[in-house]
Amino acid sequence: MTTIAQFLAVNIDCAEPRKLAEFYAAVFGYEVQYADDAYAAVGDGTMTIYFQRNPDRRAAAWPGPDKQFHLDVRVPDVEQAVKDYLELGATRPDFQPGGHWVVLADPEGHLFCVCPPQQ
Repeated sequence: MTTIAQFLAVNIDCAEPRKLAEFYAAVFGYEVQYADDAYAAVGDGTMTIYFQRNPDRRAAAWPGPDKQFHLDVRVPDVEQAVKDYLELGATRPDFQPGGHWVVLADPEGHLFCVCPPQQ
């Protein structure tokens, strides 16, 4: 039998952990649990996102083969959420693959999809 793991957190490499933690805290409505120049964390008591300083990290081109992951977020109103996230510092890449979602990049270039309510 395989040992069943409990998902604990995701770690994201970035140049400015504190800044990226503040961005995602606003996106998810999470609290910044810890923040310094090398490491930061946001969460809600169940899910945690860690941000680890990696000054050599380069954002992958989009579209392109170097993207290793992206986050998907579900929101009640995609158009309003996109507007809100752009005001927080996200950017909207020119390439959008279609569908009912919008691809954005956080302030350091990590991609995330803004998805509508489940239907």
